[in-house]
This record gives sequence, structure tokens and C-alpha cells, in this order.
Amino acid sequence: MDKSTLFLSVDFTAAEKLGSIHDGLDGRPVIDWSKGERPDSLAGIKYALVWEFDHDLFDRMPDLEVIFSAGAGVDKVLSNPALPQGIPIVRFVDHSLTTRMSEWICMQCLNHLRQQKHYDEAQKKAVWADAPQPQASDVTIGIMGLGVLGQDSAQKLKALGFNVLGWSRTKKEMEGVDCYNESGLDEFLSQCHYLVGLLPLTAGTTGIFNKGLFTKLAKHPVLSSPIFINGGRGKSQVEVDIASCLEDGALGGVSLDVFENEPLDADSPLWRFDNAYIFPHVAANSDVMSLGRYVDGQIKRHESGEGLENLVDLSLGY
Repeated sequence: MDKSTLFLSVDFTAAEKLGSIHDGLDGRPVIDWSKGERPDSLAGIKYALVWEFDHDLFDRMPDLEVIFSAGAGVDKVLSNPALPQGIPIVRFVDHSLTTRMSEWICMQCLNHLRQQKHYDEAQKKAVWADAPQPQASDVTIGIMGLGVLGQDSAQKLKALGFNVLGWSRTKKEMEGVDCYNESGLDEFLSQCHYLVGLLPLTAGTTGIFNKGLFTKLAKHPVLSSPIFINGGRGKSQVEVDIASCLEDGALGGVSLDVFENEPLDADSPLWRFDNAYIFPHVAANSDVMSLGRYVDGQIKRHESGEGLENLVDLSLGY
């Protein structure tokens, strides 16, 4: 078997409407497990691109050298109990994924700022009805998670005129953005009218977006608030608390692209709130051609001795 063959255990059916991952792989041969390609032996496979996969797959790859995550997050990969020890894991970091996420974050912040729900309902009823619309500079947005996605979102929100604060486990430095770490969480929350979640999923971030946290957010004098926007990981939020806070007004609205369990159950109350935008995990769908180019480029770096980029730190979980 060709040593450069790539093992693929991701179903890109929907994403590949715009192109194929093979288009970015520079002719590299692929064994596509998700498409039913099941050879008797996986010996000789050096590279695996995965997301959700069978627990014993890695046991069948004695020559595996690198694991690539098909998404910006790596929790699905790290949660596999059969994850081999000592094999480097590479996150997907790409301009297209970054800009897709920051576009979605900006869209949600503007939707809430400009009262889009109000105008959608008015249009359905053919009602000419104005609503207060403060300018962006009257709103403070806090971003929890200042990785590549968080920093790009912060810069674009600043360009739109919002006041932007940042929070991360260890304090970051960003021009024009006041940043906080764990010890400054309450001070950070107390200033935020809108809260954006872009955290990786770790033991410390599981369930972090809960009622206790939401009640510490700032109320805007004009707009329904606080607003919670989550494009990060679904298990970082407690959905029963989100529903409760929407009911009692502790939250003035939400935009959610990720959920504790996906797809979101049809019986979930979150579907039925007038002040909730619900999305089926599409904020930053991977551009599969870009993913192919990224993986191919990292393999070439690895084989030339340049070294892999964007390696996962197992001690941090991202």
C-alpha cells in the first residue's frame, strides 16, 4: 500500500456540493471509510483524517504517524477511548473556516442589535412597526475563547463599531480589546451585553454557559439583553438553563449553532422561543477543498522535516 495513502473517516456528503476533498489532495490516494471502502488491512496507512469514528479503527493502523481532525475542534477525536498514545494530532486551521465563523458571529450580533426578529414578525403581519436600534458602539460584546476564531471575530466586531472584550483561560493581548483570564471572569461578564461562546470543549469548559453565568451579564438600557451566541461546542452550554433564562428574562435572546446532542431534538423548547435563532451546526462548515489542501500541505511538511503545525496540546485538551 502506498505509504502516502490517506485514511478518511468523515462523511462530507453535504459539504462536497461545492467541491470534493480530493480536489485539494494533489492526487493523493484515499481510503474513504465513510463511503464503504473497507480493505482487509490498514497496515501502511500513515495518515488519518477523522471526526467521529469506530473505537477500534486505530488498532488496525500499526504504521499511523499523524491524526488530522476534520474540524477546528478536537473533542470528538480526544473522546475516543482507543486514541493511540504518542501520535501527534493536528487541528484544522484555515482562513475559510475562520472567516465563515466570524461572518456568522457578526451576523448574529447585528441581527440582535438591529432587532431582526421584530421586523421579521412585522413583515409576516404586514405591520409597519419601528423598534429602537442603538448603534454598535452602545453595545459591549464579550468573547469567551480567544483562539484563531475568537480573535478574528473580535477584530471584525471592532470594525463594525462594537465595544469588544475577550476572555480566555490564560490572558491574551489584543490591540483595542481588553482581555481577561480566569481570575477576571466576573468583571468581564458584568460588562457584557452580548456573550459569544467560542471555547474549546475541555473538562473546565463543559457546562460553563449556565444560569449562574448568565445572571452575571449586563442588561442593556434599550435592547432586550443579555444575548448569548454560541458557535463553539454544544456541551459547553446547559440547555435547560438557557430555556429557563429565556423564560424568565435572564436572557433576552440567543443564537445557537451547537447543542449538547445533535441534531437538536424536535421536542426541545429551544425551537419555540421567538427570541431564539437556531442553526444546524452550519456556522463554519468546513470547506472540504480547503481541508484537503491543508492536510496535503501538513503531510508534505511532515515528510520534508519542516514539522507539523497546529498540534493539539493533550494537557490542555485543544
